[in-house]
Amino acid sequence: MTDKYDVLVIGSGPGGYVAAIRAAQHGLRTAVIERDRLGGICLNWGCIPTKALLHGADVAHTLANLRPLGFSTSGVEFDMAQLVEFSRGVSGRLSDGIGYLMKKNGIDVITGTARLTGKGVVGVRESADSASPLTEYRADHIILATGARPRSVPGVTPDGDRVWTYFDALVPQDLPKSLLVIGSGAIGVEFASLYHDLGSEVTLVELAPQIMPVEDAAVAGHVRRQFEKRGIEIHTGASVSELTVGADSVAVTVRSADGTLEQRVVERVLVAAGIQGNVEDLGLEDLGVEVDRGFVTTDQWCRTTAFGVYAIGDVAGAPCLAHKAGHEGVLCIDKLAGDPHVTPLDKDYVPGCTYARPQVASLGLTEDQARATGRSLQIGQFDLQASGKALAIGEADGFVKTIFDADSGELLGAHMVGPDVTEQIQGFGIARSLEATGDDLAEVIFAHPTLSEAMHESVLAALGRPINM
Repeated sequence: MTDKYDVLVIGSGPGGYVAAIRAAQHGLRTAVIERDRLGGICLNWGCIPTKALLHGADVAHTLANLRPLGFSTSGVEFDMAQLVEFSRGVSGRLSDGIGYLMKKNGIDVITGTARLTGKGVVGVRESADSASPLTEYRADHIILATGARPRSVPGVTPDGDRVWTYFDALVPQDLPKSLLVIGSGAIGVEFASLYHDLGSEVTLVELAPQIMPVEDAAVAGHVRRQFEKRGIEIHTGASVSELTVGADSVAVTVRSADGTLEQRVVERVLVAAGIQGNVEDLGLEDLGVEVDRGFVTTDQWCRTTAFGVYAIGDVAGAPCLAHKAGHEGVLCIDKLAGDPHVTPLDKDYVPGCTYARPQVASLGLTEDQARATGRSLQIGQFDLQASGKALAIGEADGFVKTIFDADSGELLGAHMVGPDVTEQIQGFGIARSLEATGDDLAEVIFAHPTLSEAMHESVLAALGRPINM
């Protein structure tokens, strides 16, 4: 045995590196094991680079809509490779920053592929060769933060050329003239919006009855209308039943809910039908770590079914969000370190954000879910068409919707669609954390003119006392 740690973290994504830093803050001897680049999928191939590309798409949208503001442009050129280079540079800079944080906090970084080889023992293989020797490390606490990867679709095999995963969509060689996206969760919707704004013809295929299946029906319906207005073709209740890859195109057969078949020919296909946890080849079965439907089973403190082994972030299941992973990293460490003030995470109130155009942000129950509880509800909705700031910036398509328990005033859900709503949803998160009621929120003074005023107006509408509608 080469070394002994208090905490070993497998994976350095937004859950793993945060857990490691928090462990070091508690004075625990800590190491992170990473087989690739520090920062994990989120920083290198997910949250951060997609937002850099989406910023480019926003610029394209702005350039295409300058005339109402009195501007005109000519001779503007677009270089996809340059935008990709910008995106990769942002990720590289932040990955280097994680390395600095590891050094600053005295955390050892072990490079290699990890496997649980015994109780409190992790073997690390530096080489990809399965025959290469393992170096073993001991730890009192082992945290799995191995993340997730794209889920496969039956009959659709990504090849990195004509059929993409989101990894491929982040580093295209050129801009496809046409793109068919399978799946309309956050990943699918973001890429559909991104590529359409950059100039691709986009088709979106979703198996569920609505796009963005986890969102409130009113929000999903609004996004669909906005997408179709932009020219994005959408098929819901549909699936890809056949796919044939050619030299320079892909022939796709789309099966609708009633069984009707429609043929499409596109340059690229993007598979964005969800993710699955990275649970393979970790030795979980040997230690009795339970895995359910591709994700590690945990309790409210991130403990697995094996003593001394924990799981956080995407590998531990939904919601698969970077900020949920980071929160779990802190929660898990605080609990094992004996912090008496730590509280479990209420996963229903982790904010979800989709950075498409329009943006979507939500937390808590949808209206359908809230009605299913049998509670008496107060529901308010404020349309951005009545927002001075939204009109002033030319982005007035959207709304804010709030749902309260009519008896207690408890905030049950908040759903926002429109410009910069991902920067505003934390306001409702703070309110929920502080147990603010609708009446409490009604007393808050919101600055004018701001987009966030719509949050206040939605609350007032729920209470039956709207002002600007």
